[in-house]
Amino acid sequence: MHAIIVSAPGGPEVLAYVERPDPTPGDGEIVIDVAASGVNFLDIYHRSGSYPLSLPTPIGSEGAGTVSAVGPNVREVAVGDTVAWANVLGSYAEKAVVPADRVVPVPDGVPADVAAAAMLQGMTAHYLTHSTHEVREGEEVLVHAGAGGMGQLLIQLAKLKGAKVHATVSTSEKEKLARAAGADEVLRYEDFATALRGKIDVVYDGVGAATFDGGLEALRPRGLMALYGAASGPVPPVDPQTLNKQGSLFLTRPTLVHYIAERRELLQRASDLFGWIADGRIAINVSHRYPLAEARQAHEDLAGRRTTGKLLLIP
Repeated sequence: MHAIIVSAPGGPEVLAYVERPDPTPGDGEIVIDVAASGVNFLDIYHRSGSYPLSLPTPIGSEGAGTVSAVGPNVREVAVGDTVAWANVLGSYAEKAVVPADRVVPVPDGVPADVAAAAMLQGMTAHYLTHSTHEVREGEEVLVHAGAGGMGQLLIQLAKLKGAKVHATVSTSEKEKLARAAGADEVLRYEDFATALRGKIDVVYDGVGAATFDGGLEALRPRGLMALYGAASGPVPPVDPQTLNKQGSLFLTRPTLVHYIAERRELLQRASDLFGWIADGRIAINVSHRYPLAEARQAHEDLAGRRTTGKLLLIP
């Protein structure tokens, strides 16, 4: 089989398309013929060394496909099942080995490539809007990078909860995408802090350094900043007294792994997500599909903000 391997941290050039022996499942594991792998900023953090890994390592953290082999002591999954997963390394491959307790069943109404596109960003949007801050009807929410795959999902889930959603984008074309996802107001990055000062109940920020200070300004007293990523770079250290001065604000830096650590929670979030997709209540915008061998190009395009929606690698 072919897979993408990283042997040293660096830019997209360190992504190597290599041939490896077909894997066999160990105890509690399954082998999946990968239908599609999602491309995420998490993968860029892994590749660059921002999130250090033991090298060399396969890369890619989400996907979906068909189970082709099961190891000992696997009971809930069978050969032929369509399953999806997130936060498991090795997803940029033709075949992936995944612990059976980390996969979720994909229902008939959801194509495998859509399931792959939905897992990491979809469950992140789920925990942010349902757990980190449970959005309530009538609240005012700010979503940064509203035209990205993550931003579009956050907008849709916040609207399902009855919020008024403000979104930031960089271009007129991206504004159209954010509005199509349901945003009530779309602003440019240079204008949002002034326009929204003191109005917002919760800010969902995956951009980081470029938007963080403005997001704090936009919050109303006792509002929450949920910083879930750093696409523009890490946020410098924050003096906690700043949160006091700007209205007893809350600041959290959540991550998906802690919101799906228990299998019950993993299954519940995935079930909700797939149900909304099957019912047409939310849409997954897959904007680009690349052959697996073109992982470098996918990383360049994502990091360069040349894309909107979700990116997939197709073996």
